[in-house]
Amino acid sequence: MGDVITRFSEVKNEEDPVPPVREGEREDKKSHIRSFFRGSGAMICGCARFVERRQSALYFALLVVGYILYLLVGAGIFSAIERPYEQELRGELKAARRDFLSNNSCVSDARLEELLARALEASNYGVTVLGNRSGRNWDFVSSLFFTSTVLTTTGYGHSVPLSDEGKGFCMFYALFGIPGTLFLLTALVQRIMALVTLRPLSYFHHRWALAKSKLAAIHAACLTLIMTLLLLIIPAWILVGLEKEWDFLESLYFCFISLTTIGLGDYVPGETQSGEDNPHPQLYRLAITVYLLLGLVFVLVLLETCYELPQMRRLTQRFYLEEVRELDSETTDIMDQDHLSDEHSDPSSHVTDHLPVIPSVSEQAASLRLHSGATPRREQDLLSRAN
Repeated sequence: MGDVITRFSEVKNEEDPVPPVREGEREDKKSHIRSFFRGSGAMICGCARFVERRQSALYFALLVVGYILYLLVGAGIFSAIERPYEQELRGELKAARRDFLSNNSCVSDARLEELLARALEASNYGVTVLGNRSGRNWDFVSSLFFTSTVLTTTGYGHSVPLSDEGKGFCMFYALFGIPGTLFLLTALVQRIMALVTLRPLSYFHHRWALAKSKLAAIHAACLTLIMTLLLLIIPAWILVGLEKEWDFLESLYFCFISLTTIGLGDYVPGETQSGEDNPHPQLYRLAITVYLLLGLVFVLVLLETCYELPQMRRLTQRFYLEEVRELDSETTDIMDQDHLSDEHSDPSSHVTDHLPVIPSVSEQAASLRLHSGATPRREQDLLSRAN
C-alpha cells in the first residue's frame, strides 16, 4: 500500500512539475515592492509638506466651515424653540379678533384692519396708544438715550426718526460719531487696561514669581467673575425691583443683550412703567444711559484682557497668514517672559541690557590680584586711579 502511494506521488510530480523560480525574477519582484513603498512614502511626504505649507489656509477653511455650521445649528435650534410659540400666538390673536368682531357687529372687518395697521405702524416708530397714553420719545433725555444707542451701535429700535430731516441727520451723525466712539473707547480701554490688568500682573509677577502666562489666565478668570457680578447679576436684580413686569431672567437678558450691543429692542427700560411706578422717568433713563456706556467700556476691557492671553494669541495665530503670524509672534513672546522690566524704566534700557559689561578699575585690580599675579605696585596704581 505504501509503495502504491509513493508511486502515485512520483507520477503526480512528473505530470505537474513546479517551475523553478529564477533569481532574476525574484529580484524584480523585490524591486517592484521597494519602488511601490518608495512611491507611497514620497506621496505621503508630499502630502505632509503640502499640509504644512498650507496649514494656515486649512485652519482658516475649517474656521469658516465651523462658523457656517454654527449659524445653521443656531438657526435650527431657534426655529425649533420659537415656532410653536409663534403659532400659538397667531392662533390667540385670530381668536381674539374673531371674538371682537362677533361681539361688536357695528365694527367692520376692514375698519378694524385699518385701525390695527395704523396702531402697529405707530408702534414701530415708538408711539403706543395703550391706555390712551404715550410716553415722550424726543425730549432731551430720551434723545440722549437714542444718540447713545446709535453711537454704540446698540440700536434698540424702540424710537426712530419720524421725519426725512431726522433720518438724514441720523446718517450724517452716525457717519462721524461711530468712528469717534470707537476711538474714544479704544483710548479708555487702553488706560483702564493699565490699571486693572497690566499693573496687577506686573505686581503679582514680581511678588509671587509666577509664570506670566499662568498668572494672566488666573487674572482673566477672576476679572470675568467680577465683571459678571458687577455688570450683569447686580444690575439685573436692580431692574427686577424697578421694572414690575420683568423677572430676573428678562432683566439679565436685557443687560446681556445691551452690553453686547445686540440691542434687539424687545425689552427697553421705562417703556411699560406708569407715572406712579416711576416718578422720575428722565433720571431713570439717564442712569440707564450711563450704565450702558460704562458697561460697554468694561466689557471691551474684559475682551481685550482675554484676547491678550498667550494661549489665546497662539490659538488665533493658527488662522493668520505667515507674514502676519511672524509679526504677531513678537507680542506673544513678550507675554511669555517670566522676567518683566521695570514699569517706568527707560526704553533704552532694553538695548543696553544686551551690551557687554565693562568692569571698573577697582574690579580690574582685584582680578589682577587673584589671577594674573600683578605686582603690589601695579595694584596700588590701579586702586589710586579708582579712588
